[in-house]
Amino acid sequence: LLVLIFHRRKTTDMMGLTKLVLYLTVCGVYALSKPTEKKDRTFHEKELSDKAHDDSENFEYDHDAFLGAEEAKTFDQLTPEESKDRLGEIVDKIDEDKDGFVTEEELKQWIKFAQRRWTYEDVGRQWKGHDLDSDGLVSWEEYKNATYGSLLDDVDADDGYNYKQMMARDERRFKRADQNSDMFATKEEFTAFLHPEEYDHMKDIVVLETMEDIDKNGDGFIDLEEYIGDMYTADSDGHEPEWVKTEREQFTEFRDRNKDGKMDKDETKDWILPADYDHAEAESRHLVYESDENKDGKLTKEEIVKKYDLFVGSQATDFGEALVRHDEF
Repeated sequence: LLVLIFHRRKTTDMMGLTKLVLYLTVCGVYALSKPTEKKDRTFHEKELSDKAHDDSENFEYDHDAFLGAEEAKTFDQLTPEESKDRLGEIVDKIDEDKDGFVTEEELKQWIKFAQRRWTYEDVGRQWKGHDLDSDGLVSWEEYKNATYGSLLDDVDADDGYNYKQMMARDERRFKRADQNSDMFATKEEFTAFLHPEEYDHMKDIVVLETMEDIDKNGDGFIDLEEYIGDMYTADSDGHEPEWVKTEREQFTEFRDRNKDGKMDKDETKDWILPADYDHAEAESRHLVYESDENKDGKLTKEEIVKKYDLFVGSQATDFGEALVRHDEF
């Protein structure tokens, strides 16, 4: 395991830290964790902000949701006039069909973009190290050579895991992300490859990779002991923490829905990719409700800018001129 991590870190500049973390998480490499520490494979949608959502107190939650937490901080440094000007520019981008209105769906997609900006920034960093011929595409050959190179002959004899196996999994995932099957990834396809849990058409790959990691007997299912063994490594006295007993009950009562003693693909998907509450959808409805003066179910730029305090706010300070503003705004 240590050899594997060392070699993966040698290629981190090309792969990016998130790629490394994704492997160590999704592939189930947990040997360095404490025996009593719970390992969680579930992908939950994150809250849009760590602030309380109470409009009677302030609009900080809405600012974080609409802009992303980091961008919201930049708007705190602007005058009201600057906030309104930049908000108007954002509205033009949200209105994708350019019909002069922002719908709940357009607003929801913008909020999801704002929340995933870190993902796109990570992809941007990795893109530079993989689009070797600068043609605006990353081919499978470019990715393979940049990521693995001479490591393909390196085998971890202790656990039988090697880079050829990792490359085969990457190639399968690359092909799923490559929606036109030309073995060249656009930036959007490359994003789906690096962050498959973010895309509906990639979620089956996340489930498949998870099952392959946990299914030790190779029968295509996850039984109770495999489920527990993936989360927990027993200590020397064999005493299980209380949470392990709870997880055994969770498996029997909820995970294994058909009560056959094991989880199939659909049951595994419900476990690791639960149908969470859609925070972005709820927030888009809230913003439209609070800003839609004529109650036609959609927003004009004027309606949004008029409620700029709800969307972006402004707390002007003396540091506004020193602010480094992102290109997209």
